[in-house]
Amino acid sequence: MKRRYFFFIPLMIAAAVLVFGSLVMFLWNSILPAVLGVGALTFWQAVGLLILCRILFGGFRGRPGGGPRGFRWAKQRRMRERWMQMNDEERSAFREKLRERWGNRC
Repeated sequence: MKRRYFFFIPLMIAAAVLVFGSLVMFLWNSILPAVLGVGALTFWQAVGLLILCRILFGGFRGRPGGGPRGFRWAKQRRMRERWMQMNDEERSAFREKLRERWGNRC
């Protein structure tokens, strides 16, 4: 089963690059030259533009929170539950540890 995915994943990446690169090239060439007077893009320029946008705006870290979509909210919910179970002394000790670790950012 793993061998099938080993060959399948590079094919899916190549297909995604082909589809998204073609889509960016089509949209750029059909809209921007007429509106802004810029030049047309080739396929490889469109792929480069996608990579540049990913680096500048998205990064390569994956999803915010470091996991699946619900992971961050589940983590926040667990922390809220722990916070509600703490007494005042434990809460003040926790706040102090946060201040020591993060300073004024917390």
